[in-house]
Amino acid sequence: MRQNSTVLSSLKLLLVRLSIVFAMMTIARILFYFFNLDSFSSVGFFDFIVAAWFDCITISLYFSPFILISLIPLNQNADRYKELFLKFYFHLVNTLMVAMNLMDIEYFKYTSKRSTFDLFAILGAGSDFAQLATTFIKDFWILIIFLILFLVLSEWLYRKTKRFKSIATFSLKAIAFNFLLIVPLFVIVARGGFQLKPIGIMEASQYANPENSAFVLNTPFTMLKSYGKERLEIKHYYSEQEEKTIFNPIQVSQPQHILPDGTNVVIIMLESFGNEYVGAFNHGVSYTPFFDSLIGQSLTFEHGFANGKKSIEAVPAIIASIPSLMDNPYISSPYGNNKIESLATILKKHGYETGFYHGATNGSMRFDGFAAQAGFDHYFGRYEYNNDAHFDKTWGILDEYFNPWTARKLSELKQPFFGTLFTLSSHHPYYVPPHMRNKVKKGPHPICASINYGDYALRRFFEEARKQPWYNNTVFVLVADHTPASEDKIYSQRRFMYQIPIVFYHPGKKIVAKRDPEIFQQMDIMPTILDLLNIKTKFYSYGKSYYQKSEREALTYIEGSYYYFKNHHMYTFSNEKARNLLDFTIRKEHTNDSLSYYKVESKAVERRLKAIIQRYNRDLIHNKTVVE
Repeated sequence: MRQNSTVLSSLKLLLVRLSIVFAMMTIARILFYFFNLDSFSSVGFFDFIVAAWFDCITISLYFSPFILISLIPLNQNADRYKELFLKFYFHLVNTLMVAMNLMDIEYFKYTSKRSTFDLFAILGAGSDFAQLATTFIKDFWILIIFLILFLVLSEWLYRKTKRFKSIATFSLKAIAFNFLLIVPLFVIVARGGFQLKPIGIMEASQYANPENSAFVLNTPFTMLKSYGKERLEIKHYYSEQEEKTIFNPIQVSQPQHILPDGTNVVIIMLESFGNEYVGAFNHGVSYTPFFDSLIGQSLTFEHGFANGKKSIEAVPAIIASIPSLMDNPYISSPYGNNKIESLATILKKHGYETGFYHGATNGSMRFDGFAAQAGFDHYFGRYEYNNDAHFDKTWGILDEYFNPWTARKLSELKQPFFGTLFTLSSHHPYYVPPHMRNKVKKGPHPICASINYGDYALRRFFEEARKQPWYNNTVFVLVADHTPASEDKIYSQRRFMYQIPIVFYHPGKKIVAKRDPEIFQQMDIMPTILDLLNIKTKFYSYGKSYYQKSEREALTYIEGSYYYFKNHHMYTFSNEKARNLLDFTIRKEHTNDSLSYYKVESKAVERRLKAIIQRYNRDLIHNKTVVE
C-alpha cells in the first residue's frame, strides 16, 4: 500500500510540475494572440483545444529526460541530487521555451508564421545578429520584462510543488509500473497520437483553419520539428511523363521586339514596400509620392504577389524564378548551392556585364554568396562603398547615399548591363537619420516614416541615373521584396499579405503605361525580362512571362500550407488537398466561397499544385534546376 502511494505521489508531483510549463505556454499564447490580434480574425474554442494539444506534445518532447528521471524512485540521499538536477533542467528548458514563444510575439509580425530552425541560419549569416542585437533589445524591451516575470512566476510555483513530494524510497515495483504504463503514455502524447508518423508542423492546418495555424502551433514545437528536417521528400503523385503535361519549368522565351536589342536592365528591390503604404494601391494616404509618380508612367500590376515573406525568399524568386516551397528559405537550405540558371547567367551569355548592389554589411542574408552562385560578375556592399560615415549602425549604408552611388557605379559596367539594387533603410528598426526626421512623413506605424525616407532615397537614385549615358536605354523593374508589418488588419490576412507593387518602367515610354488587372508574381519577372530583351533561349523557371498566353497564377508557402492565387481566388492546399477558397479582390475581413461550387476548378488547381511540388522537390534533391 505504501509503495502504491509513493508511485501515485511521484506521478502527481510530475504532473503538477509539468502543469506549470503548460500554464506558461498558455499565457505566452494569449499574449501572442492579443499582440497579433489582426492576424487571427476567426479563432474559436476548438482552436484553443488544438493549441493545448500541441502544447502537451511539445512539453512531452522537451521534458522527456525530466519525465524519465522524475519517475525513477531513489533512496533519500540520492533523491537530493535528483531534485537539484530536476530543478535545473526545469528552469533551463522552461526558460528556453518561454523565450522562443515570446520572441515570436514580435517576429511573427514580419514573417506571419512561427519561427523555424532556419532562423538561426539566417541570423548566423554575416554579422547581422551582432549588429541587430542591441536594436532588438531597445525596441522589444517589453519582451524581456515578460521573460523576467515568467521566470519569477515559474520559480514561485515550482517551490509550491514541494508539498506534493513524498518521502523518497527505492522500489522495483514502482519502476516497473512507471516504465511499463506511465512512460508509454507520455510517448504516445509526444508522437501526437497513434498515427504512423509523429505529428508535424503541417498537421496544424489539418486540425484548424490554415490561417490560424500559427495560433495553434507554438515556437518550441516548430523549432524542434524543423531541426534537421530541411530536406525535401520525393513525391509520387504522377509519372514524370504525366507531370510534364501538367507543369514543366523548362520554357522557351518569346522575343517581343518592344525594346531594342542590347537594352540595359536594372531591378530595384524595395525593402518592405508593400501595397499598404504605397499610395497608388491603398487609395489613401501615400508615403511614396515619387514611387507613385513612376507607377503612373509604367506597366503596373494590380495584383502583384511576393513569393514569400522574407527578403531571403524574394531574391531567388526575382533573380532566378525559384520559390522557397519549404520551411527553410532556398538560400539557407541544403539546396542553396545547387546549380541554377538566373538572369545573370543567361544575360552574361548574351554579352551583359552584371552587378548586385546591396548596402548592407557583406555577408548579410548570404546575398553576396547567392550573387556569386547566381553568376553575377560583381557584388557591391557596405565594404565596397567604403565610407562608414553613412553607416546606420544596424544594417548598412543609408539608402540616400547608397542609391545614387549605385547609379554612378552602374556607369562603370560595360553596356549592355544587368544591375540589381536592393534597398535596406525601410527594414526594421526603421532608422531615419537625424537630418531627415523633421522632413519625412510620419504615420501610425514607425515604418511609415521609413518608407517615406526610402521613397526620397529612390528619388535620389533616379535623379542621379538620369545624368548617366545609359539611362534612356534601360528598362527598370521596381518590386517590393515582401510586405511589412501591418497596421491594417486586412493586410494581415493570407490573401492580402503577399500583395506588392511590381512595376516595369522605361524612360522612353516603349513599354505602354497601364494598370494591368492580371496576377503577376515575383517569379514572372525573369521570363518577362528575357522576352523584353529579345533573347531567344531555353530556361528553367517557376514563373511565366507576361507576354506568354497562359493563365496567370501566383504561389506561396508558409507553415506547411501552399497558397495558390488564380482567377481572383486564393486556394489553400495542405495535407494533399485544396481546403478553402477566398476572393483576394474583395477588401473585406472575411469572404469564403464554397469549394464545391468551384469543384472542377479546385480539382485542376490541386492537380497543378501536386505537379509543381513533385517537380520542385525532385529537381532540388537531384540538383536539376537547370536546362540540361
